[in-house]
Amino acid sequence: MRTPRFTRLELQILEALWTQGKASIREIQETFPEPRPAYTTIQTTVYRLEGKHAVRRVRKISNAHIFEPIVARDLARHRFLDEVLSLFGGRALPMVAQLAEAGKLTRDDIRALEKVIRKRDQRQNADRSRRSK
Repeated sequence: MRTPRFTRLELQILEALWTQGKASIREIQETFPEPRPAYTTIQTTVYRLEGKHAVRRVRKISNAHIFEPIVARDLARHRFLDEVLSLFGGRALPMVAQLAEAGKLTRDDIRALEKVIRKRDQRQNADRSRRSK
């Protein structure tokens, strides 16, 4: 099943659930900084996430339903990044250049990215050599 698109509020709610594991609507609302969205706004959005099969109810305590995330954080991030990249023609370089120009990307970030790319290349090379044997 393809990961659905998420709004900013939906991603914030998912982030609260990924961090806490399981939470009620009130507990989710309390993770937001002041001024917090209304309880009913969080409730409606959680139900929308339930309809997208991104969260599920795991139990009920008194009148409060407890929810947990179904969709993995990495899958949601990949989908979101694909959408952002589409704004830059599907290429990472213009996006990274924009981040650098805005002061959001440091030399340390670039060094860390180089390590990630090196590791990915090593894994891909190892996979290729295993398949060719």
